[in-house]
Amino acid sequence: VGCDRSKNLVDICGEKNLEAFVCDALSVPMRSGSCDACISIAVIHHFSTGERRLATIRELARLLRPGGTALIYVWAMEQEYKNQKSKYLKEKNDSKEKEEEINTGTAQRPLSDQLPDSSSQDSACSDRLLSDLKDKGCGAKPIADTTLPIHTNRTSFHSQDLLVPWHLKGGSKKKGESVDTGLFPVGSKESQELSPVFHRYYHVFCEGELEAVCRSLDCVRVQRSYYDQGNWCVVLEKL
Repeated sequence: VGCDRSKNLVDICGEKNLEAFVCDALSVPMRSGSCDACISIAVIHHFSTGERRLATIRELARLLRPGGTALIYVWAMEQEYKNQKSKYLKEKNDSKEKEEEINTGTAQRPLSDQLPDSSSQDSACSDRLLSDLKDKGCGAKPIADTTLPIHTNRTSFHSQDLLVPWHLKGGSKKKGESVDTGLFPVGSKESQELSPVFHRYYHVFCEGELEAVCRSLDCVRVQRSYYDQGNWCVVLEKL
């Protein structure tokens, strides 16, 4: 059974005769202890505070039966690990897309516009966790209270909390209509209308951070933790 916040993605599952429903990862409408296993891939790094990320893992644990397991993947701050670049860094786009990313990556957006329900208590918790992790080799600094940096795609991360550009190709053209986006200068109004750029919030995890969050819960134990192609991963067991 799958679940997602996006109705459009859930509809695609329905078209393929797969079981899925719309929900929020902080409140999944399923009975406690009803799952043998749960998988959370590239979800928790989208939550904006330490408390919400912890609550998401707690909700995942609630769904598991005793002895059940959960697999969690989150994006890693360390995109180069043990002298090996991640697949994300290796997959360079063509020069045109790089130019678009450079142009969109120079701006900053007010944090208050992106995270209206974040609190000073949440920020303090995240700052404490970052401070605890500095000894583990993570050199990231907490973000400023007022702005979030916009990431340049296919590059290393310089902040744990950031906005990642999402390029929607041919956003305004009608069905069956062909539009040559190369007719307009990169970054122009016409180009942005044809290929609009959206910004998604990410909190990228430092080494040891995901395990530390998981170990703060008494109801689970960390069976295994590892690094996989630019992601930090844990396997949890429900106690």
